[in-house]
Amino acid sequence: MYSISVLIILFVCLLFLIFTWIGSVKASRLLYNQSLERMHRKANKLLFWSWFPAIPAAVIIGAIVWMQQSMDLVFWQDRVFIQAPLVVLPILTIWFVSVPKLIKLRSLTKQSLTEPGAAIEPTIYHRAASPGLIIPFQMTALGALTALYFSLVPPVPFRWLDISIPLAAFVLATVGLWSRHQIRFKQVSKMETYVVPTLWKRALTTVGVLAVVAGSAYYLFMLAINNSQLPAEIDMASGTHDYGGQAVTANMSPHNHGTEGMNGSSSSAKMVSVADLNGPLEGTPDRHFTLTAQKKTVTLSSGKTVDAWTYNGQIPGPELRMKQGELVEITLVNEDIEHGVTAHWHGLDVPNAEDGVAGATQNAVMPGESYTYRFRAEQVGTFWYHSHQDSQEAVSMGLFGALIVEPKVETLQQVKDITVMTHRWKGNNFAIGASDQLERMTIAPGTPVRMRLINTDDWVQQKYTLVGTHFEVAAIDGTELNKPDVLTNTHLVVTTGGRYDITFIMPERPVYLNVGDNRSSGILMSPDGKGELPELSQTVAFDPLHYGTPTSTPFDANSRFDRNFTLILDNKLGFYNRNLNFLYTLNGEVFPNTPMLMVKEGDLVKTTIVNRGNVEHPMHLHGHHVLVLSRNGKPSTGSPWWSDTLAVLPGETYEVAFVANNPGLWMDHCHNLVHAAAGMTMHLMYEGVTTPFSVGSGTINHPE
Repeated sequence: MYSISVLIILFVCLLFLIFTWIGSVKASRLLYNQSLERMHRKANKLLFWSWFPAIPAAVIIGAIVWMQQSMDLVFWQDRVFIQAPLVVLPILTIWFVSVPKLIKLRSLTKQSLTEPGAAIEPTIYHRAASPGLIIPFQMTALGALTALYFSLVPPVPFRWLDISIPLAAFVLATVGLWSRHQIRFKQVSKMETYVVPTLWKRALTTVGVLAVVAGSAYYLFMLAINNSQLPAEIDMASGTHDYGGQAVTANMSPHNHGTEGMNGSSSSAKMVSVADLNGPLEGTPDRHFTLTAQKKTVTLSSGKTVDAWTYNGQIPGPELRMKQGELVEITLVNEDIEHGVTAHWHGLDVPNAEDGVAGATQNAVMPGESYTYRFRAEQVGTFWYHSHQDSQEAVSMGLFGALIVEPKVETLQQVKDITVMTHRWKGNNFAIGASDQLERMTIAPGTPVRMRLINTDDWVQQKYTLVGTHFEVAAIDGTELNKPDVLTNTHLVVTTGGRYDITFIMPERPVYLNVGDNRSSGILMSPDGKGELPELSQTVAFDPLHYGTPTSTPFDANSRFDRNFTLILDNKLGFYNRNLNFLYTLNGEVFPNTPMLMVKEGDLVKTTIVNRGNVEHPMHLHGHHVLVLSRNGKPSTGSPWWSDTLAVLPGETYEVAFVANNPGLWMDHCHNLVHAAAGMTMHLMYEGVTTPFSVGSGTINHPE
């Protein structure tokens, strides 16, 4: 409903502008009618246009009132205090100022029409030229234009100073028009016989006005384009610094990115480079993997071929499995990916230097080069890896794979472990792994089954439905849930980059995992590998907020937080790197002007995430898992819900928290990677940390 309201306000504002513009033109040209009959008819039409725009205005106000009654302040503050007055007040001036004058003008012209051949009296022209008749119509059109502007470029966060320039432009334009019509009114009043200006004179005046407006618009347009161009080189530690309510002292200034030590000591403490926040440099690794990035033409199970970028020539890349606590060494080799590659371990909270983000924690690995990552796999769970160099294109083309960390101690009972990695390839070829057809599996009845669902698609909330048995959601984003409840007739919606693990005991009948309601693919499990697809029943969406059993956590909603941040997600029309587009913003900005969340090691950090936009944003924080405290004001009451990729839907507000226990410079971005590439990315920065890496057109690093 929120998304619908946002779209209603946007599109109806456009209609409102069109209707009021028509009325303003008719009001301004009323004076140019040279016959009583035409003057009378045009006055009648203008009366119609004085009331007709009230319809879209009522729709806009209705949507705003609904927001005000049902949403938090952040969703409607600008709409109530700016857009609503811009819509309502000018219309009221039409009704209370222009309409009485119009009614009087219509009455005079009607009386004169009873006299055959009567000419237009000077008093009629005087009334038609009255600024009080014309200006309210034009002010309404200007108000509609300004209201539309604030729909396209919302003032987020809401600050009166930020809205002063558009409102000042509205006031100045209104005053200018009033002065222009006042001069015309005086000229008409002095004439004993009014002579309508010739068409070419009126056209010349119009062209002059349009030239001034076009010139001003062109100047502002080019200024905005030039200001949007990204520098050739950007320090990833630059940007606006947000200290989460903490007072900024000299040794926390933006110029030194917080020279305060990692333990909160004085500015004399040494700075730490991201490059030094690495995993163990010594010791024989328990596991060693080699990932070779290369272009390949890969064949899907149906025989269709896909031109892909691959790790080790396969899609997805090889599944990396390891045990908790093992020292892992992974060598990345770039064979022929021209723009470079990295390997980012999505959801695995590795040391900062091992995070694999080009320009933030390393330089991109170019063709012919290699890079080695070393870390201990401390977390048990389902993760995945992908390139974080030109990640939008790299992930789309296939540079990803699954990463599974198993418990140190194996269970006594053998578990059937199935990784379900879904992706849509170019040409609309949907596949689970490399299979774009129905997969059949033979699983003996009584076998415990664990299915690891990983959604790699950009801008797709993938739907998974298990049919034929009850099941439990065992883990979200690599973290086990506490005493999960048994579910039936329930589907799971997994956001981009998210992971759900589901478990069940294989029954004696077929069990079918359907993906996206497409019955031509999926996984059919049965005791003999055969059987018919079960029918899909009506299901409800799984909601983690109240699922499972509560248990103790290191902190909760009642804890005292050291830092409190607010992150507002929204859309606005604007330029990014010289391209005009609808931008996806963080606190009203796009990279590199997005906020840098500044913390110290050991801080307990709370972030309120608000989605004011009209699309979903799966927000992914590197290096940390956040505990979901509440959604839309309702507390999380089930199993502790830890997430690294949290889908925030339009109109939703989440409160999340985490302990700042992994020092470094960490990306925090929308994992709809097309949004991240358009600037919807920011960073979590520990005070006392620096980075030697940079991004920009003058560098090889392009993380998004």
